[in-house]
Amino acid sequence: MKKTRILILNGPNLNLLGEREPEKYGTRSFESYIKNLIENFPNFSLEFFQSNIEGEIINKIHESMRSHQGIIINAGGYSHTSVAIRDALTAVNIPAIEVHITNIYTREDFRKQLLISPVCKGIITGFGLYSYDLALKAIEQIINRAC
Repeated sequence: MKKTRILILNGPNLNLLGEREPEKYGTRSFESYIKNLIENFPNFSLEFFQSNIEGEIINKIHESMRSHQGIIINAGGYSHTSVAIRDALTAVNIPAIEVHITNIYTREDFRKQLLISPVCKGIITGFGLYSYDLALKAIEQIINRAC
């Protein structure tokens, strides 16, 4: 049986998970957490990509157009500023879920403006790294309904 290919994209500063502000983001690195995702979602072929560079994130979205059935994206600070990432998600026409580890609505006001969310199927925010599990469960439902 062919596995559903899902791209998990993390943006700026998320390479520092486990070290950066552990009171907000926890003490676990994403590299260690993705092992749990792979184990918990055996029907998916998960590809993980992280970059601090907006253009690299856009390139990865473009590359996924013919190879992936879903995108889970935590664009970090670019969620609030990047029209270009928003346009890339629109262009590839792949179902995407936006994820945030912290509850952005309890944080600074500027974090409450999201440019990417309107072109995503949904947003999951505030459940720590478990937000990615929830996003994978959601994308699975979205893909299964499309078939």
